[in-house]
Amino acid sequence: MRFTLKPGSLGLALTCLLAGGHALAADADLGLDDDLEGSKSVQTSGHLQFDLARTYARPEHWSMARGRAELAAQGGGAGFKWKISGRADADAVFGIDSGIYPDQVRRDQQYEFSLRETFVDFSAGDVDFRIGRQHIIWGEMVGLFFADVVSARDLRTFYLPDFEQLRIPQWAARAEYYFGDTHAELVWIPVPSYDKIGKPGAEFYPLPKGANVRGEVKPDSSLGNTNWGGRLSRLVGGWDLSGFYYRSEDVAQTFYMVGANEFEPRHERISQVGGTLAKDFGDFVLKSEVVHTRGRKFTSYNPTAQFGLVAQNTLDYVVGVDIPAFKDGRVNLQYFARRMLDHDPFTGLERTEAGGSILLNTKITKAWEAEALLVSMFSRTDYMFRPKVIWSASKSWKMTFGADIFGGKPEGLFGRYDQQDRVYTEARWYF
Repeated sequence: MRFTLKPGSLGLALTCLLAGGHALAADADLGLDDDLEGSKSVQTSGHLQFDLARTYARPEHWSMARGRAELAAQGGGAGFKWKISGRADADAVFGIDSGIYPDQVRRDQQYEFSLRETFVDFSAGDVDFRIGRQHIIWGEMVGLFFADVVSARDLRTFYLPDFEQLRIPQWAARAEYYFGDTHAELVWIPVPSYDKIGKPGAEFYPLPKGANVRGEVKPDSSLGNTNWGGRLSRLVGGWDLSGFYYRSEDVAQTFYMVGANEFEPRHERISQVGGTLAKDFGDFVLKSEVVHTRGRKFTSYNPTAQFGLVAQNTLDYVVGVDIPAFKDGRVNLQYFARRMLDHDPFTGLERTEAGGSILLNTKITKAWEAEALLVSMFSRTDYMFRPKVIWSASKSWKMTFGADIFGGKPEGLFGRYDQQDRVYTEARWYF
């Protein structure tokens, strides 16, 4: 879960968060010894989902009426397994409020088919391999992206969807090796995926309205532009510790100023070194992550800055506690910050930009639960508030009713979406 402060503007530089507030599972093992081993049967699964949202800030309008279908099949035998999955989306909002969004937004978001996790797993001696389109998750904070440096994300609806919906799989080759309490992992991504930010005029496009944006420039497929890295983790005295190094084309866009109010999204070559820790103390769980990043560029208001950008090395860190509370519920508290190690005041950022979040969750009845997430930056009046109730009608049916409320100055991460306050409902059927 990466604390990704994306380059491009003050708001982009504060992109440090966040989505639904659910705890995310640690990256799963390749699992060659799971229930599929020794069985050649094919298992199928999936879900159907409908999302309806109405933006009530002026001008009031329907902002989502999307149907989604996701299907998966998997199978295999001893020492080998496979999975293939795909997703199809259709959003009727472009027919309901056809005059709200530009044609380029409609073409980008009205219909979409995407290949999801599609891979093969096999072993060679004591080493497990996974080859194909897959999720590689190196972080596990609540609602935030920090050490999850490998994942690309679909940000066309900001950080509002569940992370399982938001993450974009990477085409990767991955190897894992276990020795005692130590776990070693190597990854190579020959064809990287990048964040989807949509088109200008979309509900959550990261640049202000009126900006002229050229087409995104992605790195070519040369060997030098591939992503690679490794992670080592170990359980020491009840502490779950890990460290990693990752060299990549940044999944986030850097907005180059190529003319008067004209921008071109590009991707920088970056290096990241980081680590995570977690420990269960019984009464609460402590977690922390830290990431040092070299090579990112940020918007500079210095008129002499080339392309309106300046390089800044950063240190992102977060510490959080998860405390059981209420009726089968919990309280999660987090403090996070980004420190500019070679601070340039022309970025408009403070040397240390800090914030915090609080998540409250409780059961109301056997089928109903309530949850509220508040995230705020400490150095500016900038916040996002997300209350919701969840109805689990059965193991197969779930409905969510909620609101997404933004506030703060227009240059802030959340304040720039002050006119995107919305109410929504989500219905999902698993099969």
